[in-house]
Amino acid sequence: MPRTARAVLPAYPHHVVQRGHNQQVCFVESADYERYLATLAELKGKLSVKVYAWCLMTNHVHLLLEPSNATGLGLLMKQLSGPQTRYHNRLEQRSGTLWEGRYKSSLVQNEGYLLACCRYIELNPVRARIAAAPEDYPWSSCRARLGYVRSAILDLDPCYRELAAEESARRQRYGAFLQSAIPEGEWALIRTAVRRGQLTGNEAFRQQVDATLHRRIENRGPGRPARK
Repeated sequence: MPRTARAVLPAYPHHVVQRGHNQQVCFVESADYERYLATLAELKGKLSVKVYAWCLMTNHVHLLLEPSNATGLGLLMKQLSGPQTRYHNRLEQRSGTLWEGRYKSSLVQNEGYLLACCRYIELNPVRARIAAAPEDYPWSSCRARLGYVRSAILDLDPCYRELAAEESARRQRYGAFLQSAIPEGEWALIRTAVRRGQLTGNEAFRQQVDATLHRRIENRGPGRPARK
């Protein structure tokens, strides 16, 4: 069966997940994380892709990206994974791929979903119980967003900017948002959407994307559709 065409739209945020091949570890030392982030910083400018959030876990990465054109997302992910693979192969005297063959992505609706997706990404280390608070984890965008460190990577998304007029107030409100109760079903919706290449948004957003892409993006449940 041919692969479903990926839903990619310029000037829209996309939640991207890429996992290590066969769940293998992709980041071992601090230098591994630093090398990946340095490559991301270089490529985002070269390919005109905004980076709204990231989290590098040991065997997978989460990115929230907004490409300025139809090819930027795919080019960035290809060029981002290549150097890390070549480095690991030289280090471990091996060949083959470091990452799964195809990254997963989901178009994200701004209103009501973009900040939720940022929170989902930055809370990954807390869910995995490797950090007590998201700002304690050094390999996500959270520390830069809350002002603990400076970053050449992070772009402030429009929903974050709308939190307040002043940056200090934005940081305070976003910090409170990170600590607030997660609405029931929010994590499952975001996780399912990116795993299946579906949309992270409501029905009106789906109709908008369908009209723009001139094809239907179906948010199906698990399993094969029933025969009629």
